[in-house]
Amino acid sequence: MAKDYYDILGVSKNATKDEIKKAFHKKAHQHHPDKTGGDEKKFKEVNEAYQVLSDDKKRASFDQYGNPDMAGAGGAGGFGGFDPSGFGFDFSNMNNAGGMEFDLGDIFGDMFGGGGRKQSRAQRGRDMEMSVDLSFEEAVFGVQKTITIDRQGLCTVCDGTGGKSGTKMDTCATCQGKGQVQEVQRSFLGSFATTRTCTTCHGTGTVPKESCAHCKGKGVEHLHEKVEVTIPSGVDTGQTLRVQSKGEAIHGGSVGDLFLHIRVRPHKTFTREGYTLYTDITVKLTDALLGTSYTLKTLDGEVVVEIPAGIAHGQLLRVKERGIPHGKNSRGDLILRVFIDMPKKLSKDVRKLVEQMREEGV
Repeated sequence: MAKDYYDILGVSKNATKDEIKKAFHKKAHQHHPDKTGGDEKKFKEVNEAYQVLSDDKKRASFDQYGNPDMAGAGGAGGFGGFDPSGFGFDFSNMNNAGGMEFDLGDIFGDMFGGGGRKQSRAQRGRDMEMSVDLSFEEAVFGVQKTITIDRQGLCTVCDGTGGKSGTKMDTCATCQGKGQVQEVQRSFLGSFATTRTCTTCHGTGTVPKESCAHCKGKGVEHLHEKVEVTIPSGVDTGQTLRVQSKGEAIHGGSVGDLFLHIRVRPHKTFTREGYTLYTDITVKLTDALLGTSYTLKTLDGEVVVEIPAGIAHGQLLRVKERGIPHGKNSRGDLILRVFIDMPKKLSKDVRKLVEQMREEGV
């Protein structure tokens, strides 16, 4: 059965890009394999769904055909939607003696938006994923992180060419410089030709006259490296950051990306909701009645807060622009929830004053 990417992300078919992005972050966090109870299969499905629905062309193709790669396809018919008559083929003349030969790469390339021998899909290394743990303060203000990764990277000596420095590049003898080779298979319908990437030159069409001694001509090597990553301010658990070209490398293709899944450790005092920070403060009864100045230690220094006289237990106070930074020069607010510390015992003099206040209707 065809996958329903909208159902996988739990969004409607008219969902906006922002809604799709939020749903992806939520589902990716829920099913991440590194998380207890995570599901790698569902995580990959969620990622696949997001890759399709976040791309306008793929989404339009999926909405129309149920397949993100069907843009430009012809009408239905024939064998499961493929009508060979539309391409001018006459199957009535096939016979066992010679038959007819079709290039499936060309046929299906025309059906699915281009290709076959004329237009090959660019090869790309595998994307990598890992989790990054941040303190609450690091997530709020951003941080420069050094992470260590193990990956298949481009050879550090030949820079991925597979050849010795300064060596001449010759035309690949296997594919004659085309980067692809054609294979013919025979069946009762005739001979069918398929096209695949040349394994000798890895699709480049050339091979070095002398191979790189370091990678033995492979163009890639195992790397254990430290990468400096800039974590922007305001990130939160469940969000994913992409580090370009730090995934797996393949010979003759582009390098995949590294996806960092953010996990933020909770703070003992502060919580957050969007760009707003929340915390509780406790004041004495007399300060609540008479008002006072309260010195609060925030995430980035101390601030003096004015407690108004007669404040109620549980009342909220707003401290502007002491919340989560976002955008260029914007910042959320800090919300204080006030708790009044009620005395458990009263001296005789204090009790007499309180009784007098009660008599006065205070």
